[in-house]
Amino acid sequence: MTQIIANSEVIMHFTIKMEDGSVADSTKTSGKPAKLVMGDGSLTENFEKCLIGLNEGEAASFTLEPDDAFGMPNPDNVQHMDRTLFVGDAPAEEGTIIAFAGPGGQEIPGVITEVAGESVTVDFNHPLAGHRVIFDVEIVSVN
Repeated sequence: MTQIIANSEVIMHFTIKMEDGSVADSTKTSGKPAKLVMGDGSLTENFEKCLIGLNEGEAASFTLEPDDAFGMPNPDNVQHMDRTLFVGDAPAEEGTIIAFAGPGGQEIPGVITEVAGESVTVDFNHPLAGHRVIFDVEIVSVN
């Protein structure tokens, strides 16, 4: 069996669950596993440490603290915007997720957390920031 080591190319299914057991994300929904290269920066160091040593065909589950998963919320990622910016297909309603254009042209999702008068508060933190999460993984292949 092939074991995950530094720089391994890994194809795996994963499910991210909250502590209450609710599923936040899963590759099984689409039926398409995720592909990554260990050490490429797509995962936190501690998440990679959990994967090191797992074998092709193996399944595992581990709990990650917020700093080891999606980090803690950053107050600088909460922005206050003028309500007039939200028109047409992007109404200013609490709980709405809207894609904004980032500095490099990439889309950055923001969650409207408050609408007060002409001010709209948008949180650009990852929705799982600040949460302990449970990762279930199934290693499909290792190269």
